Amino acid sequence: MISNSGIDPEADDNSSPTNFSSGRREANEGRNLLAFWLLGLCNNFGYVVMLSAAKDILEKSEESPIDSGCVTDTKYIKCSTISTGAVLLADILPSLTIKLIAPFTLQTIPFSLRHLLVVNFQILSYLLVAYSNTIFVGILGVVFASLGAGLGEITYLSLSSHFHNDVISFWSSGTGGAGIFGSLAFAALTDHRMLGLNAKQALLAMLVVPTILALTYGFLLQSPPSTHRVWLRWPSFNGMNLNIFGRRRTGFSSTTTESFTSSAEDDLQRLLHGDRLDARQTLRKSVWRKIRMAKPLLRFMVPLAIVYFSEYFINQGLLELLVFNCATSFNLSPMQQYRWYQVLYQLGVFISRSSIKFFPIRASLLPSLALLQILNALLLFFESLNGLAHLPHIILLMFIIFYEGLLGGAAYVNTFSAIHRTVSKANREFCISFATIADSLGIVFAGFSSIYAHNFICDHRW
Repeated sequence: MISNSGIDPEADDNSSPTNFSSGRREANEGRNLLAFWLLGLCNNFGYVVMLSAAKDILEKSEESPIDSGCVTDTKYIKCSTISTGAVLLADILPSLTIKLIAPFTLQTIPFSLRHLLVVNFQILSYLLVAYSNTIFVGILGVVFASLGAGLGEITYLSLSSHFHNDVISFWSSGTGGAGIFGSLAFAALTDHRMLGLNAKQALLAMLVVPTILALTYGFLLQSPPSTHRVWLRWPSFNGMNLNIFGRRRTGFSSTTTESFTSSAEDDLQRLLHGDRLDARQTLRKSVWRKIRMAKPLLRFMVPLAIVYFSEYFINQGLLELLVFNCATSFNLSPMQQYRWYQVLYQLGVFISRSSIKFFPIRASLLPSLALLQILNALLLFFESLNGLAHLPHIILLMFIIFYEGLLGGAAYVNTFSAIHRTVSKANREFCISFATIADSLGIVFAGFSSIYAHNFICDHRW
């Protein structure tokens, strides 16, 4: 006798519509994870390259050659007239401006239009810096790189609110990859012992990056219907509207029906448990009510801002002053030392941003990362002031810089993952956008502080 189970038509997985649909959904999820990794990589690539090229940009105003080899006595190294913190400010202030405005104004602009601006800003930045003959034009190119990176970060992180939480880790890993691949590419392309290109040739070669960014969003990413897209229509003829392309944002009602109370407790409860709120109501909240809604985010944002302040104070205020002689630096010139410092820092960032699946950090432990990064900054400040008295070889400093990158990357990915898990879906897009202000504020304060620290150390060391 043949059992019923032996001829059950549902026993064949390949014939089941449910399994076919599940397989297709998994394929789309895989595409989206890869897409967010590439978006993170390409979005931050130009930002990283500009910081790696900071000394090259500033040397355009110097009469001496850009790279004159390793030095035998570091006591005779003169300080640059302008700190690399100036490049950092040009690389972050425009980005911060966008991040301050965008959460309150850009949510009604389709993601595709914002993406188009990001691509064009990136292309313009590479061209301006590559063909610049003065420090002013070079800094202007850095400004456009900052505009593209800031708008891109707030656009793609906001877009992630319409996907599964896993895209946050892939985005973060991609941004970490931008750090290591961007800094490594610039260092390798310009190192005379490797490809030996000049800065202009290296920057022009990197125009492939915005091309990849455009193709990733346009062809690889599978956006859900809930995302805000371009909607163009022909004029109405006899009551008929013909749409050209795109799709309306679904799930929106035409009216706003609910009023909100102003108490902080209600705001917190609405932030954490407001899944039933209509998304359009979130978009129409006033600026002040949005600010009140963002207050619970401070416990995530403050530690992240401190971490970024400390690490960029190190990278742009101290590293250019931490120069080893030929015998203790593997015969690297000061310019090469600075570039490889950036590579090691970004390697640490990449590893920690990619490891949240294996080593997640609880939100309650995020302040400890800020404390550890402050200790790093204090240690290297006194070392730069005392002429590397306790760091006899460059390998020790390289280890500290790598560790610094691990802390920074861990703070970033765990902060945004915690926000994504904690905040309700209706409020998630705004909250993630608003939280991006934290790292930028930390970097801005680091930029100003690093300029003063650079001048102080140059006047008082040894």
